[in-house]
Amino acid sequence: MKKGALVISLDFELVWGIFDHIQINDKVAYFDNTLAAIPQMLALFEKNNINVTWATVGMLFNENWDEWNANIPAVIPSYDNQNLNPYNYGLQHQKSGFDRFFFAPNLIKEINSVKGQEIGTHTYSHYYCLEKGQTIEQFDADLAQAIKMAKNFSVDLRSLVFPRNQYNSAYLDICSKHQIETVRTNPDSWYWDTTKSETFVSKLARTGDAYLPIGKKSYSKDSISNDKVIGQSASRFLRPQHQFEFLNSTRLARIKNEILHAAKNGEVYHLWWHPHNFGIATDEAIKTLKAIISVFNQCRDEYGMESLTMKQLSDARSAI
Repeated sequence: MKKGALVISLDFELVWGIFDHIQINDKVAYFDNTLAAIPQMLALFEKNNINVTWATVGMLFNENWDEWNANIPAVIPSYDNQNLNPYNYGLQHQKSGFDRFFFAPNLIKEINSVKGQEIGTHTYSHYYCLEKGQTIEQFDADLAQAIKMAKNFSVDLRSLVFPRNQYNSAYLDICSKHQIETVRTNPDSWYWDTTKSETFVSKLARTGDAYLPIGKKSYSKDSISNDKVIGQSASRFLRPQHQFEFLNSTRLARIKNEILHAAKNGEVYHLWWHPHNFGIATDEAIKTLKAIISVFNQCRDEYGMESLTMKQLSDARSAI
């Protein structure tokens, strides 16, 4: 009987992932809660032997603004929408006093020191691979910088998550060029197709999907692409805590049932979130994570379910 697998990937980005949506002064408690939650997550993962891929924005590897300025690539993204330009944003916020939300070298070292944790990449600048104005040459330069920063921490990047889930198959050759072996792809559902414009209906469907039984979420290892760069589909986004407890419990029940289904059927279940999603109602979010780990532990004991990083799942697929 094939063993099921739980894969967890985290989009570790802090302010670099959402600066175009927020006013940083309004998010101080939110990001401080996030920084406090990450060691709690790590402790739970270590205690329960949970392997996790931390897809990390390369800018977080910098120690300070002087290093950040020195590490700006010669070629940077030329988005038509300049509100997405992280370099402009960085230059405007170097005296904001919130360096801890822009750089996290010590946290990265802590993550890397915990058994079973994989440091992956979320590109250097939280690069948007489907935005108008950017080019493949700019993506190449961005990924090269991410690789360089990680090597300074003795980390070889092998797994990549495309920021904002902007999966671009045309860029896989660049990933392979930089020894990226596997990438996270989007769920096989029309409302996760990031190549098409966002609509109210697609956004509503993604929200409803968290709480309603819409479609199957786990999949066979045999169905994972075995190309030069292995693509592995996300199953479920662990949405942030909601103000209505009914929605929280409904969401958790969905995830528990999906993990159980994957375990019973020897399938892969790929759960993902951003660490900053735990910046809201942090204590409750940690309780939710404990409940998810608890059901996984039951599945590990009863069905032999494994906990795998993206790299480990890629290696398992390559061996088939």
